[in-house]
Amino acid sequence: MDRLKGKIAVVTGGNSGIGLATAKRFVAEGAEVFIVGRRQEELDKAIEMIGAGVTAVQGDVSRLGDLDRVFETVRAKSGRIDVLFANAGLGTFAALGEIDEASFDLTFSVNVKGTLFTVQKALPLMHAGGSIILTGSTTGSIGGEAFSVYSATKAAVRNFARSWALDLKDSGIRVNVLSPGSTETPGLKGLANAEEEAALLESLARQTPIGRLGSPDETAAVALFLASDDSSFMTGSEVFVDGGAAQV
Repeated sequence: MDRLKGKIAVVTGGNSGIGLATAKRFVAEGAEVFIVGRRQEELDKAIEMIGAGVTAVQGDVSRLGDLDRVFETVRAKSGRIDVLFANAGLGTFAALGEIDEASFDLTFSVNVKGTLFTVQKALPLMHAGGSIILTGSTTGSIGGEAFSVYSATKAAVRNFARSWALDLKDSGIRVNVLSPGSTETPGLKGLANAEEEAALLESLARQTPIGRLGSPDETAAVALFLASDDSSFMTGSEVFVDGGAAQV
């Protein structure tokens, strides 16, 4: 307990799935947490689940004006950021030949543009000892049938961390990538309709060497490690929480 005592953390995509589980874990470890999400109703539910120690700010990370408002809220209330978890992301299935411009633009706008400007706009509030965590994916390292656009965005996020570790080398701020495998979240389930959901989850579990899907709490535990001083000698790294899916 108290591994993040006195720290200020921002979690984008903090209203559900891995982001919500991480926000809960950060609060339990003593952090003051700001969660960011597009849907106010889901943010309200997250606040009820987490309880004290968390502030919700509605915003879309692909909109720079929203990000300005998010970080002005953080600045006004807390004055700094110690941990930034740039976690917001989305994706849809579409095989080559079926990819449309709108879904391509949306996926890159949230996953790549959103990650870039989330980090860039947070930097003035960060200081030596700060930790930036980017959400990657096993799909950034391996192929994914009908999932090439999402996979390409996560490959971009992986390289952001490599390059930003160099950009930030004199700042004392670390940046690492947390790459989950198939994890039982609303976002994963939303990739299929109700009739196909069970088959999708079963197929993904079979493809995972450990034999099951991950839970958001398991990924949140590793996010805590990257947020805390336990990972103080790590930057530019990618940490997989994937049940072995991208390892064997």
